[in-house]
Amino acid sequence: GRFIVHFGVVLAIVLSLQTVEVIPEFIIDAPQQIADMLQRMWPIAWGFYPEGVHEALLDSIHIATMGTVLAVLMAIPIAFLSARNVTRNVWLNYFGKLMLVSSRSVNTLIWALFFVAVFGPGALAGTLAIAFHSIGFTGKLLSEALEEAHPGTIEALEASGAPWLSIALKGFWPQVKPAFWAIVLFRWDINVRESAVLGLVGAGGVGMALDTALNLFQWHRVATILIAILVVVIVAEIAVTFIRQRMI
Repeated sequence: GRFIVHFGVVLAIVLSLQTVEVIPEFIIDAPQQIADMLQRMWPIAWGFYPEGVHEALLDSIHIATMGTVLAVLMAIPIAFLSARNVTRNVWLNYFGKLMLVSSRSVNTLIWALFFVAVFGPGALAGTLAIAFHSIGFTGKLLSEALEEAHPGTIEALEASGAPWLSIALKGFWPQVKPAFWAIVLFRWDINVRESAVLGLVGAGGVGMALDTALNLFQWHRVATILIAILVVVIVAEIAVTFIRQRMI
């Protein structure tokens, strides 16, 4: 069995190398090209930040935030549909899980290309791309949290004849609340990172400024944008960690 696994791994690597068509000359030349690019990025154009980066960076944060909010609003009913202890109809379970898998299987950039084609370039396309891709991630983790809920309180509420909304709010919500906020914060943190590149396909945010600078070979401005993105990602990580410690 172990030999078959090792053979399969080696075969996969060999086939992949043939498909990728690695050019040795490019690999050997890579350090020199990277050094040359870094030289062209220096000195960093800090003066470009207020006029060309700040507003686009805020757009990326807004895209990530609104996309996360929309994703959560759409994912909650699908999560209830997918949870076997909430929805006991097998076909409805499969339908909910199919929606979650469909959302996750399409990359954010593909969603962005689709919504750019429908709504045109801009923040709306980016927001919807973030939202529709995040449904699968958020809904799956939330449905798993619902399935792990202790049945005692829920069965007591059902036995007393409580309506479904009361069961959801008083039976499920107190148990899944910590997991819910952890999922939302973690997804927002991921979406902040993803929103930075959506502009490369015209879906708004700082990626559009980066794409313009790259196309015009303005390497000093590229360096400014990349540093700004890095700082925002680090700040978002720190903020999410701080909020999780306070809330969860």
